[in-house]
Amino acid sequence: MSPTKVRRDRLRRLSDLPNVGPAMSSDFELLGIRTPQQLRGKDPLALYRSLCRMSGVRQDPCVLDIIISVTRFMDGEAPRPWWAYTAERKRRFGDI
Repeated sequence: MSPTKVRRDRLRRLSDLPNVGPAMSSDFELLGIRTPQQLRGKDPLALYRSLCRMSGVRQDPCVLDIIISVTRFMDGEAPRPWWAYTAERKRRFGDI
């Protein structure tokens, strides 16, 4: 869903979140996250590392950007495209 079309009053499925499509929804479900509300207060880096471990592959770093975007959104920030977090991720975590 486009970040500009997100409606906080209609967040029922993971795919209702900005930047989250079917593949990312499946990744969250692998982590045991089934609803957008379960992302509140979560540590994006911990989720990313758990996803890498559980999937058995090193996920693309842009997946961390998406996780940052949705955890921040669920913690109250305005919706932003995932790539708005790339520079911050590189500064804080390098190339993971």
